[in-house]
Amino acid sequence: MTHSSDVVGEVAVVTPPQATAYGYHQLHQLRGRSVWRALVGALLVAAVGLGLMPVLWMLVFVIGGALAGMEQGALIDQLSLTGEATPLALAFLMVSLASAIPVVWLFSRLLHGLRPGWTTSVFGRMRWKYFAVCIGLSVVALVATLVVGALMPATAQTPEMTGVNEFTSTTRNFLLVVIFLVPFQAAGEEYLFRGYLTQAFGGLFSDPWISRVAAVLVPALLFALAHGPQDPPIFVDRFAFGLVAGVLVIATGGLEAAIAMHVLNNFVAFGLALAFTDMTSALNPTGGTWWSLPSTLTQSFVYLGLAVWAARRMGLANQVWGAVLLAPKGAV
Repeated sequence: MTHSSDVVGEVAVVTPPQATAYGYHQLHQLRGRSVWRALVGALLVAAVGLGLMPVLWMLVFVIGGALAGMEQGALIDQLSLTGEATPLALAFLMVSLASAIPVVWLFSRLLHGLRPGWTTSVFGRMRWKYFAVCIGLSVVALVATLVVGALMPATAQTPEMTGVNEFTSTTRNFLLVVIFLVPFQAAGEEYLFRGYLTQAFGGLFSDPWISRVAAVLVPALLFALAHGPQDPPIFVDRFAFGLVAGVLVIATGGLEAAIAMHVLNNFVAFGLALAFTDMTSALNPTGGTWWSLPSTLTQSFVYLGLAVWAARRMGLANQVWGAVLLAPKGAV
């Protein structure tokens, strides 16, 4: 275990971990900085969360489809999202991504000795009141986005909307999947990228500024790349989202604000797709335009300012003492 130290005269004064305050991105440092733990942990979380869990869920859906009398080849093609999106395929995608939450909890415990609550915030739990406030603030930021978007040239309005879609049974099924599963899907992505990966890369460096930069920059880049091939404007938009979400996590000491923003963004994106376009294009956006960036950046930065301000007004700490993390087992 490594400790921080200062030199007073000729005497080295070692500060024990119990007497050190840790930001959210530094919680893995409690038991000492470890390159192998950080890198192996990041690889394992990504491999299990984004690789193994979808395979396991595919097996569950295929078995369920067989029991329901569905043709297996067609079902597998449907779940692979190689063609037109369906409610069942969307549900498969949502639960697969949501599974990242227990995966993060598992490896945080096994590799770093942290209970699940410490992957949520420096309070060791979800700060539900602050989360509710952030949901409201995300709506305010969305309004600011609509105002800026209305001032953009017509070329910024993508995708093209030709009218309101007819409400069908398929629309209803999509809507139910979105309402009930998107919050878990968005939370799963945040626990993976702004949770474990933020703590893993932030825990690699002792210098506070380098630690913050790594904790924000690397997960944001991986988050954007994880969405697969995409047009440059769409990639930059997702990368910017990851940067803002990463800053929020460190500034507020937890995932609540980032999850709230992610949930609302997905609700809006899927809601617009159901109302005006189609779910397939929403899941695989193409033809992005640089004109969309001013409005999305407005939303991100307005929300960033409001969420940090609210955290300060509510007196929420963004650090925790090592003595609390090393407390005896029991309820936090």
